[in-house]
Amino acid sequence: MTRRSFHHESVEVRRQDLIAATLDAIAEFGLQGATVREIADRAGVTPGLIRHYFVSKELMFQAAYRAIMNTMFETANDAAEERGTNAISRLRIFVLANFKPPIIDPRNLSLWATFISQITVDEALAAIHREGYLAFRDKLEAHIGAALEETGRKLAPGELRYLAIAINGLMDGLWLEGSMAADMFGEGELAHVALSSVERLLGISLAEKK
Repeated sequence: MTRRSFHHESVEVRRQDLIAATLDAIAEFGLQGATVREIADRAGVTPGLIRHYFVSKELMFQAAYRAIMNTMFETANDAAEERGTNAISRLRIFVLANFKPPIIDPRNLSLWATFISQITVDEALAAIHREGYLAFRDKLEAHIGAALEETGRKLAPGELRYLAIAINGLMDGLWLEGSMAADMFGEGELAHVALSSVERLLGISLAEKK
């Protein structure tokens, strides 16, 4: 068990520490076993202090699920924006980032699966899932559109949406395989499969120029 210190930290840092403790507890004990007391122990605080930041355990779980979804989206997009030198390179980096830690990770898969099992019975978690999915897909669509325009092709919004849905589904499937059974694939194999499949769907090369 990892205890965190709440001394001399800002409100937002304390809140993020509680979310991290919540995810640790869920990863080990599941949603039912991740009690407020267990989370408080991991964070090194009292249960009463937790209620200062989250008025209910349900709201804390919602924040934790949103954190998982945001990590997957922001990690890939931040990498693309920071390292990409043009639209094609940003799309390439965005795709490849999904097959590297911290996105492709057995713990992330376990947490995601725990939450996803509840979205048919929990409207709040379902809304967070939809929000995260659309944010990722919309950004993927923007990267696809920009990359195609860079090659002189401009597609209608409906065509871009179609491609974003298809490529997002492809990447989701490969991410699941890589997170569940990484030992079945060679180093970088799934990333290569994803990138070459995206190239075929778009009809362009995403190879890094030397």
